[in-house]
Amino acid sequence: MILLLIWILNAVALLVVAYVLPGIHVASFGSAMIAAVVLGLLNTLVKPILTLLTLPITIVTLGLFLLVINALVFWMAGSILSGFQVDGFWWAVIGAIIYSVVSGFFSRLLVNDSNAVS
Repeated sequence: MILLLIWILNAVALLVVAYVLPGIHVASFGSAMIAAVVLGLLNTLVKPILTLLTLPITIVTLGLFLLVINALVFWMAGSILSGFQVDGFWWAVIGAIIYSVVSGFFSRLLVNDSNAVS
């Protein structure tokens, strides 16, 4: 049940990002749901490989290159899907940051809410 709720909240976070930024487009809530799954899969499968391959540059930049990796993963999801579109790299950087903040906020609300029930 929690996994389904996290999935829905991540889709809502994508809709928030698309509402705030003119360079990111989400066609519908269904497209946001599919994009949330694809982003989750890319973050689970591709992001660790990219992080490992770019470890030297990440160390040199004191971790700031991880923002670039997040943007590339976000941009990759936008290029894979037809209902979710990212217009460029800089929109992907800003969108990935806002998506992380909003989904982190939703996750924090979910964690606090589930702790209150227990």
